[in-house]
Amino acid sequence: MIIGIPCETRPGETRVAMIPANLQPWADSPVDFLIESGAGRSAGYADQDYIDAGAALAASRDDLFARADIVLQVQSFGANTVSADADLERLRAGQLIIGMTDPLANPAAAKELAERGVSSLSLELIPRISRAQSMDVLSSMATLAGYHAVLMGAVDAPRILPMLMTAAGTLTAARVFIMGAGVAGLQACATAKRLGAIVEAYDVRPAAREQILSVGAKPIELELETDTSEDKGGYAKAQGEDFLRRQRELMTAVLAQQDIVITTAAVPGAKSPILITAEMVKAMKPGAVIVDIAAERGGNCELTQLNQTVIAEGVKILGPENIPARHAYHASQMYGKNMETLLKLILEQGELRLDFEDDIIREAVVTHGRDIINARIRTALGSEPAPGVSAGTVADTVKE
Repeated sequence: MIIGIPCETRPGETRVAMIPANLQPWADSPVDFLIESGAGRSAGYADQDYIDAGAALAASRDDLFARADIVLQVQSFGANTVSADADLERLRAGQLIIGMTDPLANPAAAKELAERGVSSLSLELIPRISRAQSMDVLSSMATLAGYHAVLMGAVDAPRILPMLMTAAGTLTAARVFIMGAGVAGLQACATAKRLGAIVEAYDVRPAAREQILSVGAKPIELELETDTSEDKGGYAKAQGEDFLRRQRELMTAVLAQQDIVITTAAVPGAKSPILITAEMVKAMKPGAVIVDIAAERGGNCELTQLNQTVIAEGVKILGPENIPARHAYHASQMYGKNMETLLKLILEQGELRLDFEDDIIREAVVTHGRDIINARIRTALGSEPAPGVSAGTVADTVKE
């Protein structure tokens, strides 16, 4: 069994799918790792670190794809819409691709993989169950996004976050408001609190109240009907326009008091909901900062522009892209640990076993052999339900 780890090719992607420490559990197994030279360099991991951990360097990218049975990536087909086409030509029937593939937003990518007989496992589809927490890349990356968003807001705000009592007078603490209390939002709350700000947060899910309190923030409660605001996976559900309009009305008064606002609301596979309209921005303080970490899905602020800083009514609106890549060393450490745990689930004595009776495998595998077998992706493509798939190796289902 050969596992290949190539360089990431999407512009701005500095992470690597596994770090040298993640290779060590397979030191005495039949599993061999093949690394493309420079794969970990941007994240702070040298080729020699991988060699010392037992990996071999591929002669080229073509060589890696030709020899690897499993290819591990951060942004794989579907997620990497800029430069993945060249790798598509390198794939062969029977290979397994594991990475982030943005399958709900780009389900058509699965068709191309299935046509080539390539199996794929999308890390975004790992279910939110206790047993899968150590494989949950979305939570890992959201942790870093929430942390960094506060730093961005602190840098761009015209005031400091903590209260200071000085000989020149007392400097009042900044007010930081977090919209969306998922993993990113809670980490943003905790980070802003550590920096000394007055922190408040809002989430449409009633269950988020205790979570907000647990990180030292004050929950903001609006008079809205929220009984159907959360799906079975713990994610916020898309809400109707009437709900969103009423939410915006009530939120305007809250936003008017804030110095930094961080928006984190996202719905898997869908455009981010607009939480802050242009009219609401007009009600905010001059000098206030909005950090919209949902910018990659269109943004939670109506005025957000991806990878740009917009100034409207004296308010600065930041639309960052791929925030976790800005902390590539630790992002790769977390992503690699998620990947390592997943490999332990699907590898038995050096052989690949995909047990479709397992909830994790059934939910995360998108293509298997020449079929799209994931129910959610088939629905997104308008296909009929897939026939049953039993446990077996990837190659078992490939018919030339």
